[in-house]
Amino acid sequence: MTLRYEEAIAQVTAPGETFEITEAVVRGQKLRVFKNTPPSLRALFDTTRARGEETFLIYEDERWSFAQVMAQADAIGAMLVERYGVKKGDRVAIAMRNYPEWITSFVAITSVGAIVVSMNALWSEDELAYGLEDSGAKVMLCDLPRATRSAAALARHQVRAVVVRAGEGELPPGACHFESVLEPGRTLPEVEINPHDDATILYTSGTTGFPKGAVSTHHAILSALVSFGCRAAVQALRFPKDAAAQRHPSCFILTVPLFHVTGCVAVMLGCFVLGAKLVIMYKWSPERALELIERERVTHFVGVPTMSWDLLECPDFERRDTSSLISVGGGGAPAPPELVKRVEGNFHNGRPGIGYGMTETNAYGPQNSGDDYLRRASSSGRCVPTVEMRVTDAGGKVLATNEVGELWFRGPNLIRGYWNKPEATAETIVEGWLRTGDIGRIDEEGFVFVEDRAKDMVLRGGENVYCAEVEAAVYEHPAVYEAAVFGVPHQRLGEEVACVIFLKPNTSLDADALRAHVAERLAAFKVPAHFVFQGEQLPRNASGKILKRDIRETWLARQRATPAGRP
Repeated sequence: MTLRYEEAIAQVTAPGETFEITEAVVRGQKLRVFKNTPPSLRALFDTTRARGEETFLIYEDERWSFAQVMAQADAIGAMLVERYGVKKGDRVAIAMRNYPEWITSFVAITSVGAIVVSMNALWSEDELAYGLEDSGAKVMLCDLPRATRSAAALARHQVRAVVVRAGEGELPPGACHFESVLEPGRTLPEVEINPHDDATILYTSGTTGFPKGAVSTHHAILSALVSFGCRAAVQALRFPKDAAAQRHPSCFILTVPLFHVTGCVAVMLGCFVLGAKLVIMYKWSPERALELIERERVTHFVGVPTMSWDLLECPDFERRDTSSLISVGGGGAPAPPELVKRVEGNFHNGRPGIGYGMTETNAYGPQNSGDDYLRRASSSGRCVPTVEMRVTDAGGKVLATNEVGELWFRGPNLIRGYWNKPEATAETIVEGWLRTGDIGRIDEEGFVFVEDRAKDMVLRGGENVYCAEVEAAVYEHPAVYEAAVFGVPHQRLGEEVACVIFLKPNTSLDADALRAHVAERLAAFKVPAHFVFQGEQLPRNASGKILKRDIRETWLARQRATPAGRP
């Protein structure tokens, strides 16, 4: 007989156990916290030094031991403090693709008490410039494409750039090659770090069109990591057969960017907690992923649902050995129930899983997997006791079981706020509760169901695209009179971005020209895949607000009428 969820929770969180729960005041709120939460990220990283020459990172043909990772992190920390004068609380940006140096830079920055500013590697020149200016970064550790793209902003804001893997490429003025300023063998400088000191700024798109820097403390990040561990212990107790199916040492494959909270916290930092091997992908490719899963005996696959689809649809799937996988899932977007069934039926030992987290929750939230997931395939799952969830109506009144409203979070894993944006912080975090902007319900067993999004946002393959940001770029074209941006269904990506436009009189514009215009201002994933030009003003309500839902329904009706064509 399967142990009930509540019974398993009670066992793993009991006094004296690893996941013992106590109470503490966090951000002025009395919250349930894990008693054994490490005091800082530096303390967490230090626990891996004993692993020495065990393999930690795999990147292409490179194999890095725990000792090599920590040695380079020590040298980077010394460089930042001694060469660039980085002090506790200073911001240091990381702007690069998924390289081992991204990880060693993160370890170094947080270990000297500075704050990691995670820059989206897909950002345009203007977006990178905004991130540097908004965060007030003192130094940027980056790769050559990001250094080149940021050259003007680096000079304007006097940010020192250290460039990794630049080869023979020409560096922007004032930038240094990583190798030229790094002194191997250095010791990490001593710094006193408080659990509630700021550790990271991760940018999340804002409804105003400007990204918001979500600020997390060491304790918030570590609380999320311990929550993931607690939940894993609960599931192992409830479903021992699933745990017994793991025949290889824990090994994760990094399929998502490290600048995303999933890649950074759930996967990368999760591997530090477990002492697990991490296989790094430079960019997503299902063929390459299957090859690496087979070669490195990967046990855990974490990505957005579209990636699971890609694996199953890949021509190489049948001929590759995926029997080492025990978990196939992730988050970032809802997974169709059909995908849940296909994962369960097509991987030898891999069970399906899903999680509902946000940048603002450090990726942790309700999780669902295995038999629970098959039983409730449309649910995101349940939380461990340190994280509370509730559902409210538009006025903030708490709703009853199974009533639909806005989902709110509370717990020690939440961000403390948005960098230099007190109004946005006050709007999102109300009396210690985080408003998600998502619409859903919680059933009698505590399973969370996300029904819709209240925010004007498109979720494209796990990337958040805020419509107001895209509309702002579209409106910069002199021929545009009105524009409405919204999401439309896409089989693989979940949603694509669409835009309906009404032009100013006596002007002309085509989709290619407008697409190029937007691409100059925004990252490629934000550029609409569909443009519709219409000859009349967009429909509005009595207050003058554009009726975007009506526009979207019209678009979908037109697609259903002409399925083979484009609008």
